[in-house]
Amino acid sequence: MTRVLIVDDQALFREALSVLLGVVDDLEVAGEAGNGDEAVAQVAAVRPDVVLMDLRMPVLDGIEATRRIRTAHPGTQVIALTTFDDDADVFAALRAGAVGYLLKDVSSERLIEAVRAAHRGESVLQPSVAAKVVARFAQLPSPQPLIDPLSDRETEVLRLLAKGRSNREIAAALFLAEGTVKNHVTNVLGKLGVRDRTQAALRARDLGLIA
Repeated sequence: MTRVLIVDDQALFREALSVLLGVVDDLEVAGEAGNGDEAVAQVAAVRPDVVLMDLRMPVLDGIEATRRIRTAHPGTQVIALTTFDDDADVFAALRAGAVGYLLKDVSSERLIEAVRAAHRGESVLQPSVAAKVVARFAQLPSPQPLIDPLSDRETEVLRLLAKGRSNREIAAALFLAEGTVKNHVTNVLGKLGVRDRTQAALRARDLGLIA
């Protein structure tokens, strides 16, 4: 069961989202918050697995709330769920530790899958946001080669990871135990010097490790 905290300053939106998620068998709405300050307190109180975080709110904005939550509770994943996809908000949210960035016009199916993916530690980005991230990485100077190269198996895992496959799907494709895949993913992130799967895929493309 994935426990979700809904954070938005619009009560009607929170209620609608709560109804939507509340009927999904493997999701549970752990609570709601109307601003970032309440969100930080609620995370400490109810310990959700995933937070759906609006960004522009009174008292404390979602970006600072995300930073505080990820610092104090690194096991809690945050997905930015907002109306805006301007560069400043996107990169500020990702730098603060959000593992996902979705717009409020996202389909219910996509949102539900995003919550599940975030709970698994996977990144979820709106296509328009993913394009911004790729464009930003393309502007960066050429990266230095890896000090500790990936093994053949780690490269196989990375290629599937970059296609958005879950650990379970990678395990099935490579005939490995899911725990073994998780270890490989951890090693890949460490060698690439990144903290999540989205950054790993972008860094790998930048290094020419994957097409």
